[in-house]
Amino acid sequence: MARSVWKGPFVDSYVLKKAERARESGRHEVIKIWSRRSTILPQFVGLTFGVYNGRKHIPVSVTEDMIGQKFGEYSATRTFYGHAGDKKARRR
Repeated sequence: MARSVWKGPFVDSYVLKKAERARESGRHEVIKIWSRRSTILPQFVGLTFGVYNGRKHIPVSVTEDMIGQKFGEYSATRTFYGHAGDKKARRR
């Protein structure tokens, strides 16, 4: 279910603070965040976030197309190694 419009997008406060500090400093370094549930806002465009996937921080460069989506969508948490039956099909 989607979030109510009157509530507005959810963003953890520390993510907003880190993004604001990065904009003021003008540095282009990766901002490490653990909040996969936060929504990407227009003020994040042009910044690079390191989104934690449970093991490491995946660098995500924010573009205009990403606005309104969640950070977790760009940092996969599971690795797909393929189906077991595929190996037999390749041999023949």
